[in-house]
Amino acid sequence: MTRKFIHIDMDCFFAAVEMRENPALRNIPMAVGGSPQGRGVISTSNYPARKYGVKSGISSASAMRLCPHLTIVNHSFQNYKKDAQIIHEIFYEYTDQVEIAGMDEAYLDVTDCPLFQGSATLIAQDIRKRIFEATKLTASAGVAPNMFLAKVASDWNKPNGQFVIRPQDVDHFILDLPVGKIPGVGKVSQQKLHALGIKTCRDLQKIPLLELQLHFGKWAKSLRERSFGRSEREICTEYERKSLSTEETFSKDLQFHELEGQALHSVVEEFERRWAKFKQKEPDWPNPPHTLFLKLKFHDFINVSVQKTFAPEVFQALNQSLKLDDFLIGQLSDLLKMAYNRGNRPVRLLGIGIRFQSEIQGPEQLSLFDPRILEELEQFDSAPAYRSRSA
Repeated sequence: MTRKFIHIDMDCFFAAVEMRENPALRNIPMAVGGSPQGRGVISTSNYPARKYGVKSGISSASAMRLCPHLTIVNHSFQNYKKDAQIIHEIFYEYTDQVEIAGMDEAYLDVTDCPLFQGSATLIAQDIRKRIFEATKLTASAGVAPNMFLAKVASDWNKPNGQFVIRPQDVDHFILDLPVGKIPGVGKVSQQKLHALGIKTCRDLQKIPLLELQLHFGKWAKSLRERSFGRSEREICTEYERKSLSTEETFSKDLQFHELEGQALHSVVEEFERRWAKFKQKEPDWPNPPHTLFLKLKFHDFINVSVQKTFAPEVFQALNQSLKLDDFLIGQLSDLLKMAYNRGNRPVRLLGIGIRFQSEIQGPEQLSLFDPRILEELEQFDSAPAYRSRSA
C-alpha cells in the first residue's frame, strides 16, 4: 500500500509571529535575534531580509552588514510557545502518527486518515487553513509517499505554498533534484559532492555504492537511496530525553584562567537550576545519569567536546541535593583542561551537561510540547549574552 506523508513547515515562524503582532514590520527586512552590539545571533528572518542573505545562525552584526536597514527584534517567547501548542494540537486532530521535528515543523503519516476520502493533498490544505484561522500564520506543506520526499516538497513552494509528489512522479522528479536539496546534505557535504562532479540526484545515481563509501562512509548507503527517492524511515511517536545540558556564549573571548574561575561557576549554576527544574517536572525519571560532558567553542568557531562515563552512584549527590558535588566539579575542571588543550586559544562558548542511560532504541523524537523545545527558548531568554541551543 502506498504511504501518504505530509511535512508541515511554518513560514519564518518567529518572524511571522512578530509581524503578526506588529504589522509595521511586515514589508521591511526584519529578523528575530540578539543585539548586534554584543554577540547576538539571528534566530529567524523574514523573506525581505533573506533577499540580503540574512538567515538563521549568522551573527546579528553580520546581518547588519549584509542589510544595514535591517530591523532586529527581541524574542517573544510566550507567544511562540502559545502558537506552537495550538499548531501541534491541530496536527493530532488528523492522525496520531505525528512526529514533531521542532516548534515549527512536523511530519504526519495520514495513510489511514479517512478525512477528504483519504486525499493527503486535501488534508494538507485543510491543516494549513486551520493553522491560519487559529493563528494568522502561514504554513507550507509537502505531500509524498515517504518522509524524505515530503520534506523536500514542503520547501518547493514556500512561503504559504504546497507541493505534491505523487508515487508515479518520483522517478522523474528526483533526477534533476540538486544534491543540496537532500536533507542532511549541508554546505560541506555539498561541496564534497560537487568536487566529485555530483550536482544532481541523476549524477549521484551513477556512482557505485563502494565509491561513495570511500568518501562518505556509513552515510553513503542512505545518500544513494535518497538519490532514487527512496526512504524507509517511519514516523516516530515515542521519545526519551538523552541528555540535559546548558551552554553560554560569552560577551568576549576568554582565556583558560578566566574559564576555570567565574565562567565555569556561572555555567554550573545555570546547569543546577535546569537540573532542579527537570527533577521537579520528572520526579520519577527512570534513567540515571552516567556521563558528564563538556563542550568548548573557540574564537574561530571550532568545537571540541570531551566526556567521562561513571557508575550511576557517582551522581547520587546530584540526585539528592540537586547540586554538583566537589568530585563532579573536579571532573569538570579536568574536562575543561583537556578540551582547552586541544585548541589552546581563546574561547567564546562553554557548555556542560550529563547523558542518561537509555532503554529506547531508534531515532530520538521531539514530542508534542516536549520540554526541550521550550527550554531551547529559555536559553535565549535567560542569557545575559546570547546563549545558544542546549541539548
